Amino acid sequence: MKADLIQDSRGTTLSEWQHSSRLASAPSIGVDELCPPGQRLVLIAPHPDDEILMAGGLLSAFHGREHELFIVSVTDGECSHPHSSDWTEQRLREQRPQESRVALQRLGLNVEAIEWLRLGLRDTDVAKDEHHLVNNLCQLLHSNDVLMATWQVDGHGDHEAVGRACAQAALASNIQLLEVPVWAWHWATPEDERLPWHRARRLALDEDAQARKRQAIAAHASQVNEDGGRAPVLPAATLECLLQPFELVFV
Repeated sequence: MKADLIQDSRGTTLSEWQHSSRLASAPSIGVDELCPPGQRLVLIAPHPDDEILMAGGLLSAFHGREHELFIVSVTDGECSHPHSSDWTEQRLREQRPQESRVALQRLGLNVEAIEWLRLGLRDTDVAKDEHHLVNNLCQLLHSNDVLMATWQVDGHGDHEAVGRACAQAALASNIQLLEVPVWAWHWATPEDERLPWHRARRLALDEDAQARKRQAIAAHASQVNEDGGRAPVLPAATLECLLQPFELVFV
């Protein structure tokens, strides 16, 4: 049985990551290097909120370039609160995409100008539809696109399934793939050999981009607030790691 990296980890603090020599030595990269003007960024989010956790800072730089942005929400995130009487699956299907819309607006983006597709695959079960997802992506992608996905070894089943599907689609379409760790900030350790450090790049975020990303994450109230005394879905310590003055991308 595969180990549950998220549940089995005590969590890695921001302070610990700040002492990572591997992280400190990751080369810098700019927005135009990741996705040059004239190319479309196709960001595949396993759940509504992942687009912000992955790349809120990068997305904020697409103000004025919204026509070169295509976001695909693979699921509606309806299974994030399996034991909640308040956050039912139906309520989450309606709420979480709305939270994403507000979050994108808080990044300073014109949401109406962004191409945005909801695939509606079953939350927590994306792996069962992985082949279908690959086929969908191959039909959506253009030859000049840059594809961004969650890392294939991120520790969350949906994140990994999306990462694998995007890797196959990028290979079939002969386009560049960028992978982003999300839950790895929680379970990995600062010098962790399981992370592809040779592919790691740091996209610096200025204070404005950091503030916008923080405000955008806060728009996902269903994920960052307690639910009847239960801890938030997104741990505060992990969010701290995702709100550093840079975003980490595996190129």
